[in-house]
Amino acid sequence: MLSSAPWPALRAIYHVNAPDAAELDARVESLLLEQTVELPRKALRDPFVLEQILGRLAGTEEIAPGLHRVTIDFPIIATADDPAQFLNVLFGNSSLQTHVELADFELPADWPGRTRALPGPQFGAAGLRRSTGVHSRAITSTALKPIGLSTARLAELCGLFAQGGIDLIKDDHGLANHTFHPFADRVRACQKAVSESNRVSGRSAVYAPNLTGTPTTVLAQLRLAQDEGVGAVMIAPMLLGLPLMAEVVAQHARVPILGHPSFGGATRIAPAALYGKLFPLYGADATIFANFGGRFAYSKETCGRIARELTAPSLAGLAPTLPMPAGGIKYQQVADVLDFYGQDVILLIGGGLYEAGDDAALRVRVAEFVRHVAEFPSRA
Repeated sequence: MLSSAPWPALRAIYHVNAPDAAELDARVESLLLEQTVELPRKALRDPFVLEQILGRLAGTEEIAPGLHRVTIDFPIIATADDPAQFLNVLFGNSSLQTHVELADFELPADWPGRTRALPGPQFGAAGLRRSTGVHSRAITSTALKPIGLSTARLAELCGLFAQGGIDLIKDDHGLANHTFHPFADRVRACQKAVSESNRVSGRSAVYAPNLTGTPTTVLAQLRLAQDEGVGAVMIAPMLLGLPLMAEVVAQHARVPILGHPSFGGATRIAPAALYGKLFPLYGADATIFANFGGRFAYSKETCGRIARELTAPSLAGLAPTLPMPAGGIKYQQVADVLDFYGQDVILLIGGGLYEAGDDAALRVRVAEFVRHVAEFPSRA
């Protein structure tokens, strides 16, 4: 039975597979109960729980044969203004069911505790543009890779990219505290290479190390990286935990955060909801995601939705952030990619540069990439 919520609600939209009406009713009832009370309805007797905690069905719609859009309102007080409990209410127990996907969600217009639970981006698109000194074109980016290179070689590559005009040079997400390029040594060497290049060129290239490990380790890595003067850091929140990223952003980070998508495919959350909404809500200033036509399977429509959520957020109070499409983009495709996303984008190309060959060929490829971006028509 449909019912309007009498309280500020977190509205969750699910895609539910159900072969018939009876199965749909059962699966909707499961969604209503599992996310908050986790009891059969007949076991609920407390009036406050029934009226103020239990979710309410706002609507169902069949969008394809056997596939239904189910909209449920949950009381925002059930989240306890906590970043982990927010996810638990949104898609906790129900994520274990193979027939349901979290397709989208909406926050209540009036939620005083939102910033306590979800800090949102602290720098956003404007902050990243200030950090890199790039204001009228797309930001160029690449990744230091692969795992196994020495610290000296990674720093050498970092300097090569900075000297060639790349704006944002990040660690590959696979670079951790390995014995062949320990985190502290790598950060010091790479930041030194970028700083020296910036002194010569007058530019503001940014190095962003990858933070990974346990919460204690990540916070120690962040302190070291910031003390060394890095301009940004990267976190894979689906590996480390979205709540950890929220704490880093709200209490510890003095630089922008890049959100990496690794392990994001292990969820049944629509990409636009995960990368376009949840990542920035938990504090990402830019979000990396798989571009269409590359190594991964996202469509143009999906990528467009992610980019729109990031650059023109539908969630009130969030600053615009920058999409970072990646995963198989070739430097020759720059014009096509920019035609699709516009200039409010960080264009991340890794393998498309490295495959050029030795360092001399790599310098030529980097120069071509930088020139392609610079020559693309600037923002009005």
